[in-house]
Amino acid sequence: MAFIECHFHSDVLGRAMAMNVIVPQKAKTQIGMTSAGNGRKDYPVLYLLHGMSDDHSIWARRTSIERYAAAYEVVIVMPNGDRGFYTDMVTGHRYWTMLSEELPGIVANLFPVSTRREDTFAAGLSMGGYGALKLALRRPDRFAGAVALSAVADLRERFANPPPRDETRWLFGSADELIPRGNDLFALAENAVKAPAPPRLMMVCGTEDRLYQGNIRLRDHLQALKWPELQYREEPGNHEWGFWDKWIKEGLKFLMG
Repeated sequence: MAFIECHFHSDVLGRAMAMNVIVPQKAKTQIGMTSAGNGRKDYPVLYLLHGMSDDHSIWARRTSIERYAAAYEVVIVMPNGDRGFYTDMVTGHRYWTMLSEELPGIVANLFPVSTRREDTFAAGLSMGGYGALKLALRRPDRFAGAVALSAVADLRERFANPPPRDETRWLFGSADELIPRGNDLFALAENAVKAPAPPRLMMVCGTEDRLYQGNIRLRDHLQALKWPELQYREEPGNHEWGFWDKWIKEGLKFLMG
């Protein structure tokens, strides 16, 4: 596998941005890790999103994502999303437009990825788990599946408990604006389930995680909608990297296996 640090310009944000990208590379003398890649021009692509306190470097620093990805012929794109919740902010930058519209075109121009829906996936943790679900539920025409680890599944928690911070209002406005601005996963699911092919979803959360109850509510909502392919997993665990390192490996298997 090749690990590429990429800096690019975003016209949507009007600024320089960064992403790390793992690309399959066929190698004969690599020691200690299976090689992947056959020189094709249309590898499946997984957009792997970070949490709120981190950046595009964190998945490679805290997990063995490159080693896990070597079991599959897949390009892993890890973009920087700042603290923007992968959302077009009420007051601030248009991170959703950058992620969902601009970035796939940049990636397709720079890397050997397929642009077919059946080859396009999303995954992430915490804020990034929200972003991955949002990509799949808001754009079921472009994403075939998503994996959400310890996701911020119910944004209303950010308004109700604890009391709203200025940052929450800058991001989303008020709780009443979540649905009309396309940021509420529950409402997005109600639309996405009507798509010709709703995306495959995997949700995982630790039972001691502060976001556990929100994940349960979204799981129950998806089940009530009779979501065609939903895998929900839980086990004792908290909001930490040991948990995510284990489950991103399982998430890759779910999406690519």
